[in-house]
Amino acid sequence: MSLDTRPLAIFLMGPTASGKTALACQLADRFPFGLVSVDSALVYRGLEIGAAKPDAATLARYPHALIDIRDPARPYSAAEFHDDALAAMHAITAQGRVPLLVGGTGLYFRALQQGLSELPEADPAVRSRLSGEAARIGWPAMHARLARLDPVAAARIGPNDAQRLQRALEVIELSGRPLSELQGGGRRGVFPWRVLKLALLPADRQPLHARIAQRFDAMLAEGFLDEVRALRARGDLHADLPAIRAVGYRQAWEYLDGQGDAAGFRDRAIFATRQLAKRQITWLRAELDARVLDPERVPPLARAVEAVGLFLGAPR
Repeated sequence: MSLDTRPLAIFLMGPTASGKTALACQLADRFPFGLVSVDSALVYRGLEIGAAKPDAATLARYPHALIDIRDPARPYSAAEFHDDALAAMHAITAQGRVPLLVGGTGLYFRALQQGLSELPEADPAVRSRLSGEAARIGWPAMHARLARLDPVAAARIGPNDAQRLQRALEVIELSGRPLSELQGGGRRGVFPWRVLKLALLPADRQPLHARIAQRFDAMLAEGFLDEVRALRARGDLHADLPAIRAVGYRQAWEYLDGQGDAAGFRDRAIFATRQLAKRQITWLRAELDARVLDPERVPPLARAVEAVGLFLGAPR
């Protein structure tokens, strides 16, 4: 059997508010890591408080590639992440360090390791029309349409997941083929790194739910709504942009548009964050080759250090 001589990399994955950033920084104190963010909100400049972006002091001590690389007026795709992350990993490896990719955006991790399907580019006219239809009949009705056209995709997309529903229906219109069929044709090959996957996966969600609520209240106290007001004041951002559709920002945007009261806004944002965590946990449970660390039972640092030490010390 031939020896696997690929360079090494670590994937540190977990749901929102599970402590990924803190653990990544603790590991970076102990191992020669270069950090790469895998987060679809942290790529955008100006999304600070609501995205739980590491503060300036943390980023100065622990630089993360792929944070603050895009203006929120310009969407950032999984394809762009794939290329940018590979470039960052190659640069880290060339420096004699080990890439540590940390985040919770499963689509990005999959795009990086498994490749991308050949999907049609977004069409603003089609998207605008689909959004208009959804405004009239509701996203659950759009989900029912998708279930007729692509039951496989509908089974994995929630009836209120507007962004993914819109994209699935758009792909069908532009290509004439189901999204699930096209996604089955992704470019696969041997990933250039040998990867250790660490998954912060709580067995009991209640402490995570409590932490999500506490963190959101802390965001409000820190000035989250003022942050969103500043984004709105730019004049070139709108609710259909991926940056503004990020969890918390979408609910804040709607509240500042006059939809509901402050208590309702808080409840909707916390509920949406819990739903995000649920989807992330479902994705993580399918990562059968990941080493699971339960952050709610035992502090995961010691177990993570042990796993990483064995991985990095293993013969190449």
